[in-house]
Amino acid sequence: MERQGVDPAHREDSESEPQPMGDSKEQPQGQDSREEEAGGGSASTNRQGVLEGKSGPYFSSLESSIEILKKRAQELIENINESRQKDLALMANFRDSLKIKVSDLTEKLEERMYQAYNQHSKIIQERLQEFTQKIEKISQLETELREVCHTVETMYNDLCVQPECWGWNPGSHAY
Repeated sequence: MERQGVDPAHREDSESEPQPMGDSKEQPQGQDSREEEAGGGSASTNRQGVLEGKSGPYFSSLESSIEILKKRAQELIENINESRQKDLALMANFRDSLKIKVSDLTEKLEERMYQAYNQHSKIIQERLQEFTQKIEKISQLETELREVCHTVETMYNDLCVQPECWGWNPGSHAY
């Protein structure tokens, strides 16, 4: 907002007062002297009022402009605070919503993990069962092999105990 009026620090004529907007700066010649002669002395009285702290039309306008600016600044601060409160509420809602979604996704992930575990457990169980069956088969074959080995050993011992076995000479071709 542009400040209107005359800046008192930059005025050239120390005797002239700033005029409110719309008033003419120039007075007809002799008007000051006529007022003083008439005993009114309004120009000098007005200057004394300003010097004594009484507000003239310019200062009252300035004071009202300052009050307007103060009110506007207070409104802006209130608006900022309201916006911050809305932002905080929005963030709290967002956080709560995010927690719910993360919780839902975690539950879904756990469910999928358990499904995968169940599927893998079935596969592992089938493979363990096959392994156990093969180990049992190997154990049976090992037992059969030992029986065969024992039978062969017994037959060999029986054959070697016979007298023919003692006389056996590798150089002779008698069987």
